[in-house]
Order: sequence, then C-alpha cells, then structure tokens
Amino acid sequence: MTQLPLAELHVHLEGTAPPALIRKLADRNGLTVPEGVFETPEKFRWVDFLDFLRTYDLAASVIRTPEDYRDVTYEYLVGCAREGAIYVELIASPDHAANVGLSDADHYAGIAAGIDDARAATGIEARILVTAIRNFGVEAAVEIARRHAEERHPYVVGFNLAGDEAGYPPAQFHEAYAIAAASGLGCTVHAGEHAGAESVREALTLPVSRLSHGVRAIEDPALVAEIAERGIVLEACPTSNVATHVFASYEEHPLRKLHEAGVKWTLGSDDPPYFGCSIGGEYAVARERFGFEEGELRTITRTAVQASFADDAAKATLLNRITASDDRHDH
Repeated sequence: MTQLPLAELHVHLEGTAPPALIRKLADRNGLTVPEGVFETPEKFRWVDFLDFLRTYDLAASVIRTPEDYRDVTYEYLVGCAREGAIYVELIASPDHAANVGLSDADHYAGIAAGIDDARAATGIEARILVTAIRNFGVEAAVEIARRHAEERHPYVVGFNLAGDEAGYPPAQFHEAYAIAAASGLGCTVHAGEHAGAESVREALTLPVSRLSHGVRAIEDPALVAEIAERGIVLEACPTSNVATHVFASYEEHPLRKLHEAGVKWTLGSDDPPYFGCSIGGEYAVARERFGFEEGELRTITRTAVQASFADDAAKATLLNRITASDDRHDH
C-alpha cells in the first residue's frame, strides 16, 4: 500500500513543541522552564482545559527568537511529512510572540524559514493562520485583524480565534472578523468545543467557511443540517476532544454521525504532545475507531486541501499530488 497523503488544518504552532524541544529552547535562551509544566520529563502536566491553557502559555513562553520559531516549525513539519502529510496550516499567535518581545515580522520570518526548510527537506507545503486569543479581549482581536489587514507575510493566509470559548462567545468578535475577511484572509473560528451548539450557531454569523472543532453542533439537528447545506467544513480533532473531556470516549464522539448527516470534515491533532497524538495518528483513529475506509480518508485529505486557505496554484499542485497518489494506489 502506498502511503496515504494527509493534510492538517488545525494545529497550534506553540502546541507542537514536545517537552524535549521546550527544554532545549529554554536552555538555549538561558531560561528555566516554569514550575509545573511537566508531569514527567516526557509529559506535560495539566488537569482540565483551563489548566491546559495555563500550561501551554508557560511552555510557549520559552519560545523566544525567530530561530526558535524556525526550529519548532521545522521539527513539526518534518515529522508530519514522515507520516505522509503534504500540507499543514499552522495556527500562530502574535500575542504569544509579542509577550516575549518579538515583532510580527520576526515571528513570521522564523516560521517561514521553518516552512521553507521543511519543504526543501521533504516536499511538504505549509501556510500560517494568525489567531487572536479570546481571553486577551475583543480589542486585542481587532488590533490583530487590523495589523494583518494592512501588512502581512505572504504565508499568512487565514484568521482564527482560540482560547476560552465559554467565557468569550463568538458574537463579541464580529468587528475583528469583518476586518480580516475584507482583507482577503480566509476565516475559521474555534467553536463547539468547550461550549455547545449555541456557540456554533453564533459562530456561523461570522464570515467563516470552516469551524475549528464545531463538533458540538451535534446537540442541535437543525444546526447540523445547516452546516451540511452551507458546506461549512469542520476541523475535527477527536483525540483532543477526548483528552480535554469534551466527549468521554471515541465511542461518544459524533464524527461518524456528522459524516452521515452530510457534514464535510477534516482531521487535526490540535496540540499533539499535550494530547499524545499526531496527524498520522488521527487518520489511524478515523480508520480504527470510527470505521472510515481508506478511500474515505483520501477524500478527507482532498476536502482539507479544497477547504484550505492556500492560493489556487498551491491547491492545484496539492490536489495533483493526491491524484497521483490515488493512481499509484489503484494500480
């Protein structure tokens, strides 16, 4: 069997760095990793979603320089390519960069160097989604949207919103999204993860073509029908959802039900070392725990490329790679 081509639209860049890399960057920057980040040398410590966000921020605080961002990006993408990934959208937070004194230009230069080096090494393609963080407030989100509307790195292709969903519902962020969409950024938003169907319904009033998670739409059948009808694509992260107790188990996760209702979806690892997963692992979960067949998983990769915020030329190249892989697989 030829390797299945994979694509990922939902992974947080700072959240890809495993404990060993976080320690390496801390050492390089003359820092001590903050107390309480690790449970064991190989495992991050957190107990629930808000605690996870705290640990994540502490770990991310040692990622300081363009070189650090290059290394985090490169290591992640090369690992994805090894599993068969051909395209990844990395969610990057200018707030995390600003907190350690990095300008947008330096932040993206570091990430772009990682993307370029990974492409040269493996052929993988990647782009950047800029994210605002809900808990930093509405004004901060507007400011990020405005900054990226005026001037942005060519690899920055989309706008997202992450953080504490329950505390900061989507409707508060209309202005930020209006600015981002008008500037030509593709839009997606974290919704239907740590808040229910009402959060998803509200998110759909934003100019989005995708939802980060979105799976709790299952609580409202009319909403599921609307998502299917509008062709909104869900970035499903099943292992993340089980790890953070959105659903008790894969058996209770609604991915199969959403699929049967005609909803389009893709797979993401979200924050792989925190949740013990990878993009290849999520495809394996889809096959082994949800019963999707290889042909269906190829369609999922195609959906991800079509729903990506890459430019048309990059999409065409990626779709050709999938087709070439299909041809090899069929013979």
